[in-house]
Amino acid sequence: MQYQAKILELRRALDSVIVGQAALLDRLVVGLLAGGHVLVEGLPGLAKTTAVKTLAAGIHARFQRIQFTPDLLPGDLTGTDIYRPQEGAFHFAEGPLFNEIILADEINRAPAKVQSALLEAMQEHQITAGGQTRKLPPLFMVMATQNPIEQAGTYPLPEAQLDRFLLHVTLDYPSADEELEILRRDRARHLTEGQEPIAPVLDVQTALAAREEVYQVYVAPEVEQYMVRLARATRAPGEWRPEWAEAVEVGASPRAALALSHAAAALAYLRGRDFVTPDDVREIAPDCLRHRIILSLNARLQKLSRDALIAGLLDAVPAP
Repeated sequence: MQYQAKILELRRALDSVIVGQAALLDRLVVGLLAGGHVLVEGLPGLAKTTAVKTLAAGIHARFQRIQFTPDLLPGDLTGTDIYRPQEGAFHFAEGPLFNEIILADEINRAPAKVQSALLEAMQEHQITAGGQTRKLPPLFMVMATQNPIEQAGTYPLPEAQLDRFLLHVTLDYPSADEELEILRRDRARHLTEGQEPIAPVLDVQTALAAREEVYQVYVAPEVEQYMVRLARATRAPGEWRPEWAEAVEVGASPRAALALSHAAAALAYLRGRDFVTPDDVREIAPDCLRHRIILSLNARLQKLSRDALIAGLLDAVPAP
């Protein structure tokens, strides 16, 4: 694995800036390695935006932050045709989606038309504007953030779009020691004001080459079967936990098993291995599955959360 050292260097560089969000940083790098999009959900002040911006700074790639608002239009993302009188013709002005790393900040504040434009970019790596289809850069990935508690001025993401995210990461508060370290680093921040949080560690070609190496990570047939069993268990949890026979309205799609395979291979690569273990699958499974499950009304009335259901299935479904 020729490029593992560079990826590990990037991961260490992220730790030098972000305190107490090790799982989030792992998932951002997994998204980069697997070529998937990442949705980060957490309360304000938990370094969601800072973590994504720091990852972008560590890669010598074109980065664009888009602040999603209710008045955003599809053309604000994709670009639009502009008439040039001196040439007597229309010229297409590319929108921010033509960059390589996109930070979609507060993604749930944009209306349905904007989400539809983003959906094509996320799934097909292309956009259609002005009657023409244009390809996006090979590295293209969306890292989106949303706040779980705000309701005014927000639009729930449609299930079809949620399914396009490789991972849905949820954040919690840091520990007391981590919060103390955040205070100390903040006091010293004025010394580096105006500088990038970290220097670029790798370029686009290295990141793409590392992705190719992730595809070479070995996944044993028994581990593949375990991934499929987990995905199918979300559709019929009653087969594993009888009390949950009516708990799920819609389970994870086949795309969930693909996400598990790609993300577990990327996590194994990040851990310095060239093979996937069942523990890799168990670690990454909640982030691959939680946004692909719709609980029934009865389950919600009983206060059953998606995370609790996934944890119960991980305990019930035997690992190889």
